Amino acid sequence: MDTQMIVEMIGYFASFLILVSFLMTSVVKLRIVNSAGALIFAVYALIIRSYPTAVMNLCLVGINMYYLYKLMKNPSVKEPEKI
Repeated sequence: MDTQMIVEMIGYFASFLILVSFLMTSVVKLRIVNSAGALIFAVYALIIRSYPTAVMNLCLVGINMYYLYKLMKNPSVKEPEKI
């Protein structure tokens, strides 16, 4: 397997994680899986020198971490009910 294929597989894996995160019924799980995908996508973007994509994904990780912190800090806040 050559380097180019490995780099592309990293990008596909990150995309897969982000897609799967939207299937989560729990907001906490969604934010955790989405953060992992966004972080891997940021690494992928840095490898291919796509700096705007890297910055955007790092911002998404920060946003997810902020809201996860708020959820963990105040456990009395319940997640929205399922439809």
